[in-house]
Amino acid sequence: MPKMIFVNLPVADLPRSIAFYEAIGTVNNPQFTDDTAACMVLSETIYVMLLTHPKFAQFTPKPIADAHAGSQVLLALSQESRDAVDEMMAKAGEAGGTVDIAPVQEHGFMYGRSFGDLDGHIWEIFWMDPAAAGGEPPGS
Repeated sequence: MPKMIFVNLPVADLPRSIAFYEAIGTVNNPQFTDDTAACMVLSETIYVMLLTHPKFAQFTPKPIADAHAGSQVLLALSQESRDAVDEMMAKAGEAGGTVDIAPVQEHGFMYGRSFGDLDGHIWEIFWMDPAAAGGEPPGS
């Protein structure tokens, strides 16, 4: 069984956040979705769990950070091409996200942009030329 990652994010408005994440290409898994949480499938091994603040608080004794005011984590997601990076950014902007919250990264062999979701969580979307990085990514 491949390793899987579940990214848990606190959200202020669960229905709006579900709509946002669907707009950028994730698919809701209703089996693990209710009034307090939604499982958004990004790939076979990557899941984004959107949790209401009371639900999120059940998993940590620490206060929930305001992602609009500070950064606790940066989420980086690779894409298959430069065009795919731009397409995801367009979808994020159209769905109400904040696009290009950091300078565009243009390095020839690597291209990246970033957006903030509705709650301010930062996603870095990037493409890297596998040939320039020394071949295929690990595990491929």
